[in-house]
Amino acid sequence: MLLLVDAEAAGAAEPDGVGMPRTRMSRGAPDDGFLGVTGGVVPFHVMAKPIGPVCNLDCAYCYYLRKEALYAPGEDFRMSDEVLRRYIHDYLAAQPGPHVDFAWQGGEPTLMGLDFFRQIVALQKEYLPPGWTCANALQTNGTFLNEEWCTFLREQRFLVGISMDGPPELHDRYRLDKRGRPTHAAVLRGLRLLQEHGVEHNVLCTVHRANAGHPLDVYRFLRGAGVTWLQFIPIVERTGAEAVSDRSVVPEEYGTFLSAIFDEWIRHDVGRVFVQIFEECATVWAGMPASLCVLQETCGRGLVMEHNGDVYACDHFVLPEYRLGNVMSAELGAMVASPEQTAFGLAKRDALPQVCRECDVRFICNGGCPKERFMRSADGEPGLSYLCAGYHHFFKHADPYLRRLADLWRKGASPTAIMTEIWREDAERRREIGRNDPCPCGSGLKYKRCCLGKVGM
Repeated sequence: MLLLVDAEAAGAAEPDGVGMPRTRMSRGAPDDGFLGVTGGVVPFHVMAKPIGPVCNLDCAYCYYLRKEALYAPGEDFRMSDEVLRRYIHDYLAAQPGPHVDFAWQGGEPTLMGLDFFRQIVALQKEYLPPGWTCANALQTNGTFLNEEWCTFLREQRFLVGISMDGPPELHDRYRLDKRGRPTHAAVLRGLRLLQEHGVEHNVLCTVHRANAGHPLDVYRFLRGAGVTWLQFIPIVERTGAEAVSDRSVVPEEYGTFLSAIFDEWIRHDVGRVFVQIFEECATVWAGMPASLCVLQETCGRGLVMEHNGDVYACDHFVLPEYRLGNVMSAELGAMVASPEQTAFGLAKRDALPQVCRECDVRFICNGGCPKERFMRSADGEPGLSYLCAGYHHFFKHADPYLRRLADLWRKGASPTAIMTEIWREDAERRREIGRNDPCPCGSGLKYKRCCLGKVGM
């Protein structure tokens, strides 16, 4: 992967063995299996949910809270010691090594308590082969973090992903607790604790109807909060054959949201802020494969395991028809290599509509995530992504700059040089711009309210 962030400046960990920054937890369900094969064993990724869908928050758009319906009433949704031990043993045994990444998510996984995570570390040490290493990533809403938690996370080098949707008025629109109270202050407190304790962290920001129209407010707030690693996840809640909820992001707005942030980032933050989709794009434009499953041609090597050991095809397909088995009665390696899972992964490519096959941005988009491919193309063919218009807008908008980034990379130059180049070009255009004209950076704001005060930076 092309790494556009200076790791030392950003306070990030070193890239792992395949050149990827350690941001797997914030990737959702990354599909690292296509990056390499060691000894004939293809690596895969499992997102483990030790407390299932149980959470102390009641986020309006959360698709996972409804997964409680998969289990009988009275289920306690807590992973047993037996399931945890079997999972860690089998997951390590099925990987090629010498480095293995574990991901823990929910629901809210910190509800399991700190002793559960101490047990995780102890079992990993027990089963880790000589000469191997492993790392842990934890996705949390941050509301239960305290001094003890953060000390442990720092000592054990956990990567922590915090869910935050921007400033309070945007975050608290949908991210409320069980009593309908805002959560932004508690989440921000958790983020501050991670920063004070030097815990490697990043932010997962969802993009929905409430914040999609405020891209720079979202980005500048997160950047101002000291966040240097972040990703944007579109909220798409399907309510019918081709219908979505009123919380779902409008496709075109998602494209303009990413474009506005990209324009800010390309002028100010290359080398300082890591934005997942920008990094993925730069990687592909430089001629290397995407590491994010959403952008890959096929998928199927990013699975999910529930608290009781049930394994499903993907985090977004935790449905009875996509259940592959249970770790207490089947081998993880066999489940990921099963005909059912293989077919699931290949369907992303094989079911691509003709309009996508002929699209000029297929090389980066590949139809997007299968969970969002429920629309029909203009000629009536099924399988078009709901977000198609947004992705196409963003990829075309960013293309000229991504080509230049790729050229700098090929020449061995620092990607940060592009900021100087763009500022020189903008300076030439500013000579003809009035204070009340649209800003040349493309933000949509007036020049006086955007880049006028940054001239010379």
